[in-house]
Amino acid sequence: MLTEDQIKEIFLKADAFLEGHFLLSSGLHSPYYLQCAKVLQYPEYSEILCKELARRIENLELEYDLVIAPAIGGIIVSYETARHLKVRGIFAERVNGNLTLRRGFKIEDGEKVVVVEDVVTTGKSTKETIEVVKQHGGEIVAVGSLVDRSGGKVNFGVPFVTLWQLEVPVYEPEFCPLCKEGKKPLVKPGSRNIPLK
Repeated sequence: MLTEDQIKEIFLKADAFLEGHFLLSSGLHSPYYLQCAKVLQYPEYSEILCKELARRIENLELEYDLVIAPAIGGIIVSYETARHLKVRGIFAERVNGNLTLRRGFKIEDGEKVVVVEDVVTTGKSTKETIEVVKQHGGEIVAVGSLVDRSGGKVNFGVPFVTLWQLEVPVYEPEFCPLCKEGKKPLVKPGSRNIPLK
């Protein structure tokens, strides 16, 4: 079993724990950003982390047929976690700002689905993915993420497993002390199309 310290060490080795002034996919601002893509560019790290995530999902002793993630950040996590769980791995992607299934992906009525993510902050993308699954007749049985930035505050209504739980300060844009200081420019490293203000 990987410890949080071992997981943090992987992020540090990949130079994926960043300091600055960041616009998160949630629309919130933060002085810290976990750039999972920098970790997932290394297949050995992807395998280590997703194998551990799959192990923790298996420990829930649930039935599951499929793993899904929101694109872009979750694509590798979905694929690699599904590989270890020995089920299909698909992803939802944005069309006109809304998550949807494309590329011929299907969820059959009653299929039991695990939603996975790279990083959860407010859970917005994960909840949108849950809605996509429900619209297609799937049943959500669990959620998993490599990192939970909410400090355990997010509730998806199903078991939620994560490898690294931490509470990172986040601010509504109008109350962001970094904006008020004006020393660090706002950077948007995520994939959601949110305009910089």
